[in-house]
Amino acid sequence: MNFIISGKNIEVTPTLRQTVEEKLGKLERYFAPETKIIVTLSVEKDRQKIEVTIPMKGNIIRSEQVSNDMYVSIDLVEEVIERQLRRYRKKIIDKHQAGDDFQKKYLEEGDDLEEDEIRIVRTKKFDIKPMYPEDACVQMELLGHSFYVFNNAETDEVNVVYRRKDGSYGLIEPET
Repeated sequence: MNFIISGKNIEVTPTLRQTVEEKLGKLERYFAPETKIIVTLSVEKDRQKIEVTIPMKGNIIRSEQVSNDMYVSIDLVEEVIERQLRRYRKKIIDKHQAGDDFQKKYLEEGDDLEEDEIRIVRTKKFDIKPMYPEDACVQMELLGHSFYVFNNAETDEVNVVYRRKDGSYGLIEPET
């Protein structure tokens, strides 16, 4: 696995780098040797955060964990990614998605963990109105939702605005 480790407001010491590579190296049994793992370590006040992104064909595996100790955050992120892989292994196989990115042994092995079935329990239909992203944020707040789908009046494309963890807003646009 190819690690790309960077730091924001923190120096990535050799010890920290070694710990990340050892902990996340446990995931090696799931992935092909050339798999890229992007790790960003950051510190904000007393929050020690690790973000791990594993880009693959058709999928992105991602986890972000925060604690008051970077080494605890590293442990947590490894556990979460492993749980995600176990939970979605069957779905990856069924859809033949990103099979080249995984070890053959992982795809073939049975899993004794109970799988959480993804079920859509409600469907909503609504008119998508042309509006500006700022207006969509206001509408999202009025509805009390954490995201809002709308037709961008500037680009005439379907976009999504969402509320970020820090209280600011994000905009998702399709790639052209």
